[in-house]
Amino acid sequence: MVSSDQRRRQLAREKYERQQQRREEARRRTRRLTAIIASSVAVVAVIGVGAYLSLDGDDDSKDTAAAAASPSESPEETESSAPEPAMSIDKNATYTMSMKTSQGDIGIAMDAAKTPHTTNSFKSLADKGFFDGTKCHRLTTEGIFVLQCGDPEGNGQGGPGYTIPDENLTALGKAGDDGAVTYPAGSVAMANTGQPDSGGSQFFLVYKDTQLPPTYTPFGTMDKAGLKTVKKIAEAGAEGGAPDGAPKKAVTVEKLAVATS
Repeated sequence: MVSSDQRRRQLAREKYERQQQRREEARRRTRRLTAIIASSVAVVAVIGVGAYLSLDGDDDSKDTAAAAASPSESPEETESSAPEPAMSIDKNATYTMSMKTSQGDIGIAMDAAKTPHTTNSFKSLADKGFFDGTKCHRLTTEGIFVLQCGDPEGNGQGGPGYTIPDENLTALGKAGDDGAVTYPAGSVAMANTGQPDSGGSQFFLVYKDTQLPPTYTPFGTMDKAGLKTVKKIAEAGAEGGAPDGAPKKAVTVEKLAVATS
C-alpha cells in the first residue's frame, strides 16, 4: 500500500515533469514565431523596400506568412541546429566546476569518465562565459528538493542552441516500483525536456534526497560548503511561499568555471 508521503512525492515528481514539458512546448512556440519572423524578413529583403512599406499593417499578408511557416513538424531541427562542442576534455582527468554566486560559492566535482559529453559541454560553455551573470531561476521545496540553474534567459526556456546525450543513467541504481531512484543530497544532474538526449545548459542542485525517474544525467557532486550554501537558499523558500518558483533569495551566478583539479 502506498503511503501518503510516497504519494505526495510521486505527485511532486509528476508535476516537475509536466512543468519541464510545458517549458519545452513554450520554447518551441517561441522558436516557431522566431522562424516566422525570420521568414518574413527574408521575403521583405527579396521584394524590396517599397513592398515592405506596403506590407505595414497588412494583416492578410502577415496571416498568410504565419500560416505558411507554422505547420513545421520538426522544430528540433531549428532548435538544436548547432552541433554540440567537439570533444576536447581528457576523459581520464579530474574536473571541478566552480560556481561563484551571489549567495556563496559552490564547488562541484565532475565525473568526466562517466559523463564526458556533459563535462565537455560545461567546459566549452564556461570558457566562453556562457553562465556568467545568469540566475538560478527555480527552487522546489516540496516532494522534490532542487535548485535549478543554467538558463541564460532566466525563465526556464533558454539553452545553448544544441543538445547533448544522456549519460550515466544507471549510476543511481534500479528504479523502484514507483519508477524513481534517489538523487542524494549533494548530487548535481542535468535538467531536460522529458525527452531522451534533450539536455542543454540547465542543471539542478539537489539539497535533500529526492526521488526522480533515472532520466536526468547525474554528472557531479557538490562540496560540503556548496551544499550548505544551497540549503541556506532553500531555507528562505520560493517567492510567495510557493513550493515551486524563483528562489526568494535571488541567486546570480557571477562566475562559473570548469578546470582540471
